Amino acid sequence: MSSDVSLKILSKSVGSTVLVRLRNGKVLRGLLKGYDQHMNIVLEDTDELVDENTHNKLGTIVVRGDSIVMISPP
Repeated sequence: MSSDVSLKILSKSVGSTVLVRLRNGKVLRGLLKGYDQHMNIVLEDTDELVDENTHNKLGTIVVRGDSIVMISPP
């Protein structure tokens, strides 16, 4: 049930910039282009946020749903 709610909320964020926190502690910011039922996501124009002043450009990436801790608007 909570998975259905999560996917509905995620669908409203497609086309928007989101922040994604991963299990390994990394934080990504990018444009959410799509997702699937496992919450695997595709991000475009992605940056890995290292600290307030530093980021690494990653471009277009796919993130496995099982590595995601949180997805939120920036």
